[in-house]
Amino acid sequence: MSGTKEEDRKGSSEWREYFWNPRTHELLGRTASSWGLILLFYLIFYLFLAGMFVLTMYIMLLTLDDYKPTWQDRLVTPGMMIRPKGDQLEISYSISETESWDGFVHNLNRFLSAYNDSYQVQTNDNCSPDQFFIQEDSGEVRNNPKRSCQFNRTMLEECSGISDRFYGYSRGQPCILIKLNRVIGMLPGKDGQSPHVTCGAKREDGDKIGPLEYYPPNGTFNLMYYPYYGKKAQVNYTQPLVAVRFLNASLNTDINVECRINSNTLEDGSDRDKFAGRVSFKLRINGN
Repeated sequence: MSGTKEEDRKGSSEWREYFWNPRTHELLGRTASSWGLILLFYLIFYLFLAGMFVLTMYIMLLTLDDYKPTWQDRLVTPGMMIRPKGDQLEISYSISETESWDGFVHNLNRFLSAYNDSYQVQTNDNCSPDQFFIQEDSGEVRNNPKRSCQFNRTMLEECSGISDRFYGYSRGQPCILIKLNRVIGMLPGKDGQSPHVTCGAKREDGDKIGPLEYYPPNGTFNLMYYPYYGKKAQVNYTQPLVAVRFLNASLNTDINVECRINSNTLEDGSDRDKFAGRVSFKLRINGN
């Protein structure tokens, strides 16, 4: 029993001596000078790493341009999106139930507020159609801010929300707006041929979709809205739209619709990317 106590005292004494040895003035087995040298080493080491990081970031920032991306992925075909936004790209409503489509109307009103003719006249130019609106810089002299072409709400005609403030939803002839994603410097056409949108039903729903109307005529994204120079360089840029109006779609059934961009410079989207140059959505109009 006494032997055990003696061993405990000896072990405790060794631990205390390791933590602080009064004879050699060592803390955790190191003298003050040893601790000072190792702390100085790590201080210099981490300051060196921090300096390398700052220098690397500084050099990288020197290569960047505030108005034009230095590095940009080459998109073969930009994506497309629709308005109004439904749940999971689905536009479903009942003609007789106002509350089922009222949200779509409010969504379109908010989205199109920036396209009001009065606002466009004040902020953007009346450009010549069917030709690119090129605004290059002059050497080191920046041509900023760059101007933008007007896209007036009235160009959407029956889908503008002006002649029909319900965008056809109250009559079972809904309007869907389509926009092409912005890509800086993209020229989506040549020889004066603007890209245009075509919509149709998936194979199994071909007899349900009925006739369609496009606004502007032929569903074109006119060349004058390109190229896009970026949000900071082209602050008032108004993205062109195409409206599709379903005139006599079948009621009380799901219709799988796909819209595509057609261009003589943009490649067709591949099956690997379902949103490259096309957008698919489900339309369901329930009757009275």
